[in-house]
Amino acid sequence: MEIGKNHVLKVAREVDFGLYLTNGEEDILLPMKYVPSDTNIGDDIEVFVYVDSLGRPIAVTAQPFAKVGDIASLEVKQVSSVGAFMDIGLEKDLMVPFKEQGQRMETGRKYVVKVLLDFKTNRMIGTTKIGPFLSAHEDELEEGEQVKILIWQETTLGYKVVINNKYQGLVFHNEIFDHVEIGDERSGYVKAIREDGKIDISLQKQGYEAVKDMSQVVLDKIKTTGSLALGDKSSPEEIKYKLGMSKKNFKKILGGLYKSGQVEIFDHEVRLKAEG
Repeated sequence: MEIGKNHVLKVAREVDFGLYLTNGEEDILLPMKYVPSDTNIGDDIEVFVYVDSLGRPIAVTAQPFAKVGDIASLEVKQVSSVGAFMDIGLEKDLMVPFKEQGQRMETGRKYVVKVLLDFKTNRMIGTTKIGPFLSAHEDELEEGEQVKILIWQETTLGYKVVINNKYQGLVFHNEIFDHVEIGDERSGYVKAIREDGKIDISLQKQGYEAVKDMSQVVLDKIKTTGSLALGDKSSPEEIKYKLGMSKKNFKKILGGLYKSGQVEIFDHEVRLKAEG
């Protein structure tokens, strides 16, 4: 019965303080407060198994924020003389020993950690040293593919991200058009897979699809008041601040709207084209 994993177990017997569940070889306690009201002997229940504060394997119907093998963003609840304790959604917090911290962790901050099983104690622990667990590339990924990303670390180039919980990528600073924080979970897009296996990630769709998706957004903003205080001569910084996109994409969108006869473009303004 693996610690830190979900199991479907059968209800074997009832006691005053809960139910004992079995996989046919081992029994484990499901405390009464986790027992669903309509549970009967012989029923199958999906539970999460971990080690409680007294060192006993225990089953709960509550689901943690992360299981063994997962990489997740968790918040530090407190720091003690042995390490940091992170909120993992269970009664017992996840400990990250000092030796598993890339930098000393602080109470109230979020960090990206990988959940591991400490084979000496049979308990779940966390580590912020997740680089060795990530692959730089993966043949299954394709350029343009939508992926799930987790903002991991800031570097001089941009933000390292975890792709699909197991690959490493990078979002460059000059391609970020809104606020990001360590631990943010987002959708991203594979922009490029380099010859050395490194993966560039974009937070926006690329090429025609990006322009197509944003054209309606820009048009709706213009329609709200009849004009938009941005135009051909507006700075990239102003466009990024107001619309969260690059000037290159903004000009592509304006070009499409102009060709379709929907807008008039000026140096610092775009207006709906008057009918007739």
